[in-house]
Amino acid sequence: MKLKKLLLYSSIAILTVVSLFTIFFRNGMILDTIGIHLQSPFTKKVVVEKHYSQVDQNENGVADPLDIVQTARKEVENRTKYESNYYAEGYPPESEGVCTDVIWRGLMGIDVELKDLIDQDIQANPSLYPRVNEQPDANIDFRRVPNQFVFLERHAESLTTEFIPGDEKNLAEWQPGDIVVYLEGTDHTGIISDKRAKDGVPYLIHNAPPFAAEIKLSSYSQQIAGHFRWKYENQ
Repeated sequence: MKLKKLLLYSSIAILTVVSLFTIFFRNGMILDTIGIHLQSPFTKKVVVEKHYSQVDQNENGVADPLDIVQTARKEVENRTKYESNYYAEGYPPESEGVCTDVIWRGLMGIDVELKDLIDQDIQANPSLYPRVNEQPDANIDFRRVPNQFVFLERHAESLTTEFIPGDEKNLAEWQPGDIVVYLEGTDHTGIISDKRAKDGVPYLIHNAPPFAAEIKLSSYSQQIAGHFRWKYENQ
C-alpha cells in the first residue's frame, strides 16, 4: 500500500512539474506552438496603439500589412512542416518549408515576389551577400536568412531592434507585417502578427521545428538583429 501511494505521489509530482514547465517555458512557447494561447488573469492589460500602413495596393479591402499577416498565418493554419531542403525549382512544396519561407509567402499576400527581387539584387551586387560567395544560386539564395537580412537592410525600412515588454511606446514600434531577423546563434526570421498577448506583447508568425506556429515575440530568446517594415507607399 505504501509503495502504491509513493508511486501515485511521484506520478502527481512529475505531472505537476511537466505541466508547469509546459505552461511557463519561454513565456508559454510550447502551448502557443500547438495553438493554445493562455492569458494569466493577473496580467495587467496593455492597449497598444495601432499605426500600421493603410495602403491597399491590391484593392482587396484589406490593408497591406494585414494581407501579409493573413497570408503568413496560413502557414500556421496548415501546420506547414519544418523541412530544410534544397529544391531544384527554388520553391519548396506548399506542405513544407523553413522560417524564410514564411517571409516570401507572406509578402505574396501583397503581390510581392521576394525571390525575384532578391535574385535581381544579388546579380547586381553579389559581394554584398555573405551567403552567396560570388556564386549566385537562384534555387536557394532567397531562402537564406542572411541574404534576406541584407536585402531588407537595403530596400525596406529599418526600425528599432530594442524590444521592451511593458513599455507601451516601445511595443507600439512593433506592428503587423513587420519582419524580424535573428542572426546570433541560430539564424531565424518571422513576421509580426496582428495578435497581441494581454500584456501588449505581439505574436510572431514563424516556422521552427516541428512546424509553423504563432508565438509571443518575447518567447524567442535570441537578440534581434533586424526589424524591418516593407515600404508600402513605394510599392
